[in-house]
Amino acid sequence: MLERDFVNSQDFILSLKMEWTQSLYPQIREKFLALDKVKRDKMNVDDVDELIGDETDYKFFAFCERHLQKLKYSGAYGLHSFHKERRNSLVDNFTGDDPEKTEDFQLPEYYQEVDVHQQPGGVWSDPVGGFIYERGARTTTPLLGSNHKDLHYRFAETLFEPNDRKKWVGTIVDLGCGFGKSTRPIAEFAPNSKIIAIDLAEPCLKLGMAEAQKNQTINIKFKQADARSTGCEDKTIDLATSTMLLHEMPKSAIIEMLKETFRILKPGGKAVHLDFWLMRDSFDRFIFEGHSWRNNEPFMRPLFEMDIPKLLSDIGFVDIEIVPFQEAEQIDPAECPFWRFPWTRISMYKPN
Repeated sequence: MLERDFVNSQDFILSLKMEWTQSLYPQIREKFLALDKVKRDKMNVDDVDELIGDETDYKFFAFCERHLQKLKYSGAYGLHSFHKERRNSLVDNFTGDDPEKTEDFQLPEYYQEVDVHQQPGGVWSDPVGGFIYERGARTTTPLLGSNHKDLHYRFAETLFEPNDRKKWVGTIVDLGCGFGKSTRPIAEFAPNSKIIAIDLAEPCLKLGMAEAQKNQTINIKFKQADARSTGCEDKTIDLATSTMLLHEMPKSAIIEMLKETFRILKPGGKAVHLDFWLMRDSFDRFIFEGHSWRNNEPFMRPLFEMDIPKLLSDIGFVDIEIVPFQEAEQIDPAECPFWRFPWTRISMYKPN
């Protein structure tokens, strides 16, 4: 297919998604907000379902969420077809060595069973999977437009005290790094650090390695490993991070990953995760439980049900802080009238 046809098609899908974000979502939320606040505060997900679940507006909203994503990846001018047609030229970008693997590395069964985000074959099964995922990520948060990368810079900025940026020295592990969407900003804020970037998907790691080489970023080591078994030695990591990893793992894997993080952190070390957990009300909980199955993200709903503070405390973490995360300057997490992910910053320390 011609690139201009692909770009025009993807731009059209994004414009429809913006309408879905800024018009359809407020329209279906309006019936919830019309209720007395005292009544709203007492409602649970089932109550919201009873209120709007059979409404035409909600059904259309749900249909659009599912099928716009399908068009984005698998339509006639979708990401999948476009990149597979260009497989050879894209893979030629991978000129270096393959990423290191931990001993006895295997892809988890849960990771292979579902085409997460509706990306055909997942991000792991095709050499161009990383390119497809990277291009798709640009329109995951429509309100950010072309500034999607700002989300990752804003997150990376919170990892270091203002006076420590550019001077911070230590070892960082970035869990579920993907193609390095947060790893690269972290490397910029802490250029004297050593960063171990871990992911399951070799295509994403290869893309991250190619980008790091192109940008002459020398303090990142990409490694194919499971976040539950990093291969890092005990008490060797100063800072552990992840971006949108927790909701991609079943509950048992999340627990294993957090215990592994505790093991590898030095006493006094810090872990910070950016994910989806805090929500304003039962309406948003209803919307994102629906998003979980509409977008092939089966572990998002179980994450919402977890008592994260208790889990972290039981593992041994202290100074736990869970707060809404503002993904862009113009967005107020508490009052935003449009559809947005419930971004949540989860931080904790290992005791000295």
